[in-house]
Amino acid sequence: MIFEQVATGGCQSYLLGCEATRAAVLIDPELAQIDHYRGLASQQGVHIRYIIDTHTHADHFSASRELARAWHVPVVMHRLSPAPYVDMRLDDGEMLIVGGLRLKALHTPGHTRDSMCLATDDRVFTGDTLLIGATGRTDLPSGDASALYDSLFGKLLRLPPETLVFPAHDYKGRSHSTIGAEIADNPRLRKTQRADFVDMMQHLDLAAPTHLTEALRTNMSGGKTVAQLLAEAAAKVPFMALAELKARIGGNGRDLVILDIREKDAYETGHIPGAVHLPRGQLELRANTELPDPTVRILTCCEFGKISTLAAATLRELGYGRAIALDGGMHGWRDAGYPLEP
Repeated sequence: MIFEQVATGGCQSYLLGCEATRAAVLIDPELAQIDHYRGLASQQGVHIRYIIDTHTHADHFSASRELARAWHVPVVMHRLSPAPYVDMRLDDGEMLIVGGLRLKALHTPGHTRDSMCLATDDRVFTGDTLLIGATGRTDLPSGDASALYDSLFGKLLRLPPETLVFPAHDYKGRSHSTIGAEIADNPRLRKTQRADFVDMMQHLDLAAPTHLTEALRTNMSGGKTVAQLLAEAAAKVPFMALAELKARIGGNGRDLVILDIREKDAYETGHIPGAVHLPRGQLELRANTELPDPTVRILTCCEFGKISTLAAATLRELGYGRAIALDGGMHGWRDAGYPLEP
């Protein structure tokens, strides 16, 4: 068996393949590791057959859709997944055949309605259903503590005790456990009565994941993250350095329009000398009247350089082919001690 585990913070993803055929699957890929997965597949000489998410993730961004497009392979999730981009939907007990490997889907709702585990040979990939020394939380959308009790005690913990456990998360640097070790040592599994287990899960008082709304939004819909939008915009526009702009101030004003896209109160507290004010929210509606010459060079600036990047990309889409963005934004401008106009 070909096996690689990739840790991204507390997130765990897995490359699993058949040595004889070099066919492989990728389980729970994380968006920040796309290049790493491509490198692993090349290094191992495998052909990825399926990209699998064990559930709808609420704490990180899935790379399944991006990788599936790049590799022209199907995204696989449980039948109840809300994601519209899923190509193959598994039901409880169904298998994926990957070369000589057999991956059996176990529907294990509780953490989410669409949670599933994948069992093969000597191991099981438990997603967020069973963690090392813990279980998945049940207080997020579609979570159900009673369903998790059934998934654990009625299905997952009935696997052979020597079965290796590979979860989708671990924040303490551990790579795996076993079913037997979790039964013996996992404090949450000591609550063997349903009522006690449900009461415990309902009173964990856990903090919400940092990217909860954005992760659910993108993983459920296939939409883009803010970071993706910024990266795509940055790939479309050039930038000007703070020092370069400082050297150009006071020159031919018709050669460069400095467009401050912050809100009015921020603009009035201090802006780059000569900057024109046009809030980002009004850019599309007022561009024709405020920027009548589509051939002029327009430099957008905001507080930190992110919204101005989006604005410059938008201007280029509108036909202002020389739109650029200020690298560093007003925050960097002030830190450099450059002049401000009240």
